[in-house]
Amino acid sequence: MDQFGTAHLLMLALFVVGLPLAYLVGHQERLRGDRRLSKGLAIAVPVVHVPTQVYDAATGFELGVTLPFHLSDLAWIATAVALWTHHRAAVALTYFWGLVLTTQAVVTPSLGEDFPDLRFFAYWFIHLLVVWAAVFLVWGHRLAPGWREYRFTLGVTLAWAVLAYAFNEVADTNYGYLQRKPSGGSVLDLLGPWPVYVLAEIAIVATIWALMTWPWKRKPAGAPRGTSGAS
Repeated sequence: MDQFGTAHLLMLALFVVGLPLAYLVGHQERLRGDRRLSKGLAIAVPVVHVPTQVYDAATGFELGVTLPFHLSDLAWIATAVALWTHHRAAVALTYFWGLVLTTQAVVTPSLGEDFPDLRFFAYWFIHLLVVWAAVFLVWGHRLAPGWREYRFTLGVTLAWAVLAYAFNEVADTNYGYLQRKPSGGSVLDLLGPWPVYVLAEIAIVATIWALMTWPWKRKPAGAPRGTSGAS
């Protein structure tokens, strides 16, 4: 698929239109006090995504692509759990991974297939849904993260990075682009050579996630002394 070609631009338009709709739908569900839509979406995630993963493995297995070692493979699981349970740890993973990391895959997709290939639909289904779910849960349902969830997300992400790097070294793969940058170009090109870009990416992501947490937990103006919004 060509970056910023017709198919990509249509998906970007769909992505933008879906953001306010995700908030409105989540807000309405919160006001109604039920979780039927949340649980329906939670079921839809594996029901749609798992068969496409199986199909992908059966028809075109590639060691460096097909195995579920991408962070997006964890993101869709976290999203399904967050939608079903509304647990703040799972919601936080969806929020931080979705709005910072998954959006990169939306803006600069690493996708060889174009419309109407099944992999095209599978890619966009899971990436758009993760971001929309973050808006649906955090703004719509007001399940905002705190500093505890921030630390939890950092820990899980670093654990994934260590495991993915070790597997890459053994299998000569490049999951997470931890060994080398994408050949098609990405924002990582601005961060210098390996391993500088990996360390820079960690620092930048941790800072951005902290900034994404702070507005939810800062002490409101005029709050009494001793009142803290931190968790």
